[in-house]
Amino acid sequence: NSGDQAIDPTSYSAGFLVIAGGASGGASDNAGGGGAGGYRTSTQTLTGGTITITVGDGGAAVSPTAVGLSGSDSSISGGGITTITSAGGGGGGTGASPSDADSQGKNGGSGGGNGHQNTSTGGLGNTPSTSPSQGNNGSSVTRAGGGGGGTENASIGTGGSGGGGNGAPNGGSPTSGTVNTGSGGGAGDSTGGSDSGTGGKGVVILSVPTTNYSGTTTGSPTVSVSGANTIM
Repeated sequence: NSGDQAIDPTSYSAGFLVIAGGASGGASDNAGGGGAGGYRTSTQTLTGGTITITVGDGGAAVSPTAVGLSGSDSSISGGGITTITSAGGGGGGTGASPSDADSQGKNGGSGGGNGHQNTSTGGLGNTPSTSPSQGNNGSSVTRAGGGGGGTENASIGTGGSGGGGNGAPNGGSPTSGTVNTGSGGGAGDSTGGSDSGTGGKGVVILSVPTTNYSGTTTGSPTVSVSGANTIM
């Protein structure tokens, strides 16, 4: 959850992971999957104060023939640190035709989903292929996977590793990006009348030495302890 975390006024090193919300896929027979949210990490020296965290939402599902919606940005700021902002993933295109602007997807943290007549691609917004392709984009760790593209046959475009949703097979339904991974949603299917998959909500993770953690928070973040660090 978004919120504030208070820390003791002592200089120390802290680590951050900031992933924005993933986008929803487009919704048509050959639509593109939603792009994953931007993925950023940082280690900075803090000197106390309050840190404000915003976790970006995933793009909402869209009805058949519509372009996917982008995810929202995630950010962390305050406490004398350099502000970190990760951009939301770009919505998947409809794949209406090679010249249709919608088929090119939308810009985003890890690229908008692409689509193309009689073909489909995943969330990376790359050159269309002759079969549904995976939506691998974002990081090599298991978060921020792009959504899989749609198709006119029984196959599916599989979502990228890390939580990307699968595209809908002909007459079927897609899956959504996994929550709190910033992954993109799979493309919908207009023949079957299915909406697109939603984008997964982003996540922000903050790791500080437990001796410097005040224990004061708002917004009910999940708090745990690992070794000498407190993880929020």
